[in-house]
Amino acid sequence: MTDLLKTKLSRRSVLQTAAVGAVGVSPALRALVYAAGSDKPEKEEVKIGFIPLTDCASVVMASVLGIDKKYGVKIIPSKESSWASVRDKLVNGELDFAHALYGLVYGVHLGESGPKKDMAVLMTLNNNGQAITLSKKLADKGAVDGPGLAKLMAAEKREYTFAQTFPTGTHAMWLYYWMAANGINPLSDAKVITVPPPQMVANMRVGNMDGYCVGEPWNHRAIIDGIGITAATTQDIWKDHPEKVLGTTAEFVKKNPNTARAVTAAILEASRWIDAGLANKNKMAETIADKSYVNTSVDAINQRILGRYQNGLGKTWDDPNYMKFYNEGAVNFPYLSDGMWFLTQHKRWGLLKDHPDYLAVAKQINQIDIYKQAAAASNTPVPKSDMRSSKLMDGVVWDGKDPKKYADSFKVHA
Repeated sequence: MTDLLKTKLSRRSVLQTAAVGAVGVSPALRALVYAAGSDKPEKEEVKIGFIPLTDCASVVMASVLGIDKKYGVKIIPSKESSWASVRDKLVNGELDFAHALYGLVYGVHLGESGPKKDMAVLMTLNNNGQAITLSKKLADKGAVDGPGLAKLMAAEKREYTFAQTFPTGTHAMWLYYWMAANGINPLSDAKVITVPPPQMVANMRVGNMDGYCVGEPWNHRAIIDGIGITAATTQDIWKDHPEKVLGTTAEFVKKNPNTARAVTAAILEASRWIDAGLANKNKMAETIADKSYVNTSVDAINQRILGRYQNGLGKTWDDPNYMKFYNEGAVNFPYLSDGMWFLTQHKRWGLLKDHPDYLAVAKQINQIDIYKQAAAASNTPVPKSDMRSSKLMDGVVWDGKDPKKYADSFKVHA
């Protein structure tokens, strides 16, 4: 802290501010309190893993724009090859944090997908912006949407292969939910494989799958390359659905609570910057298109982050529910009900043999107290409730109130 700031903020006022805690403290004053001592980040340089996807943008921009320095940390973005690699490196401590699939973090916590380790979700990184791509070959036979796919699969019997990105992840759950809502059992009526996001387009090009669910830009890329069409967006399945999170281990948060808060605050501010306007979104697209991040053309990224969609068959539309990183803070709160939803689907599809204590697990993983402190530091609005209510594509409402009943209510299941 500079001498000037020291004179402006007496020792007594620092102590008073520290006692107040996260509520009602101005970001500027809070920044001084952090610098004053006890709230200093325990680890000042942190490695954050990411997968080459548009929704890694807030992590990358927090580093590129230097927002991280404002909160006393240095973010080193680390490009990873697959979600399995992200999982392994988080568990063994090679990564401090990661841009991660919501369901991946929950799956590791419960030991559903490899090693079991207590995990933490610090914030949601984005809502919306994923899609289901079907091959051009399927589209030419009338499979341009869910009903069309169901009709084709019933008429032309063969093994149909679909890809998702990680067994307990978001894309697996969106794909399964969408197929089931259209009368297709993804586990018995089709073969489902796991493919890392950047490899989806190449695999479809050589005929390894009939369709896939992945994040952008790998759906729009399939359209640009003329090999696939967009059959559904994930915001069609669940408007403003949770998607990627800032994940880490419970052990890291326990040892480094100030670092966790500082990194969360920095990424919150970067999220706000991205959503602030067209110029920022275009700059973000240009930045993350670089080979060190997503490694694609800018036009594969910038259309859909502005809500400009096409399905690859001549249909175009403006989607108000495009990928959002902040949306006045509505995106980022780690709602307990969001985490619980993934557990209900894990139970539905046989990834969990028994019902877990849904609420207790969500409370263990989602670090709401740290999030609220980071929100105060970054001047981010916080919702009144830790739960929210949503209506999905089939008209079924999810509000987190009776997760066991909800998980058991689906006609199509494992």
